[in-house]
Amino acid sequence: MKVKGFAVICKIELQLFTRDFFSFFFTLIFPVLMLLLFGGIFGNAPIYAGADVRMMDISVPAYAVMIIGVTGLMSLPLTLSGYKEKKIYKRFDASPVGKKSIMLAQVLVNLIMTLIGILILLIAGKLLYHIQIKGTFLSVCTGMLFSIAAMFSIGFLFTAIGKDLKSTTLLCYLFYFIMLFLSGATMPDMLFPDTIKKFSDFLPMTYAVDLMQGIFAGDSLRLHITKLLILAFVTVICTVIGVVLYRKKDWA
Repeated sequence: MKVKGFAVICKIELQLFTRDFFSFFFTLIFPVLMLLLFGGIFGNAPIYAGADVRMMDISVPAYAVMIIGVTGLMSLPLTLSGYKEKKIYKRFDASPVGKKSIMLAQVLVNLIMTLIGILILLIAGKLLYHIQIKGTFLSVCTGMLFSIAAMFSIGFLFTAIGKDLKSTTLLCYLFYFIMLFLSGATMPDMLFPDTIKKFSDFLPMTYAVDLMQGIFAGDSLRLHITKLLILAFVTVICTVIGVVLYRKKDWA
């Protein structure tokens, strides 16, 4: 497919994303509202007496993972599943475009909107609470990309597993909200009881949150090799299984 034609598809998909209230609101606006809410409750005091790291310093990278979860576990899979149910892929397959191009455009658009949402969150954190980002640009980007890849691959797997939009929606909502509230993405995991912490160790988003918080605090990527490997493993496994299941799907 020509680059110009693919760019047109991406433009259309971007317009559709901005018209979808759920995706637009929870990617670009809701994280900033969370920042204001918890900032008003906890303030920006040190996480413990004498600590150099403040509450908003660990909250902002966690909210960044929340944005990744919205696009990777909700927007992307539900859009792809909806397109299948409406037989949009069948129409694209009847043209030179093909269904792979629309899938790739969806991934690219959600990636772009994820990065825009994180950028807005970081600007708000800097202006309102003077958050500290001690990690290097390379380490922060690496942490984001590993987290995005893992969440997007899980969403892709949900789309491959779901037989229709309803079943895919059930999977996405169930796993998204479980991971959202039990991974430390909405509130610091230091507030969790030990039983919840043990359960959260099985959630991929927990490792994304811990990774982002550590990198923002200035940790070297070497200190988070285990988390990087876990996220990479999740990405590979979910993608491979998703591709296998997609090949068996009826796209008619």
